[in-house]
Amino acid sequence: MAGDQFGCSSIRRPRRRPDALLGDKGYDSNPNRHALRKRRILPVISRKGCPNIKGMGKLRYVVEQTFTLLHHFKRLAVRWERLTELHGAFVSLACSLICWRRLKKTHT
Repeated sequence: MAGDQFGCSSIRRPRRRPDALLGDKGYDSNPNRHALRKRRILPVISRKGCPNIKGMGKLRYVVEQTFTLLHHFKRLAVRWERLTELHGAFVSLACSLICWRRLKKTHT
């Protein structure tokens, strides 16, 4: 079977390049910005020592809450699987369980 080190098939649909990348002050460096621009991705990164970008907190909150919910599943917080397909399956299962629990709460 042709594939890379993780057992993925080499025949996949092409990945889509994002238009922009949102990042906090931890990613503020000229090499990071240059690498993104080289790939034609707009860096939206707060500068160190400057006020935060307005509205960035609302977007980051959604991402941080998602990671928090997924890390309640220990198997996802500490990645034990070597195969990306298996890890992806556990992420899908965790997302399904999170949605099911939330729906169950609203119907009771």
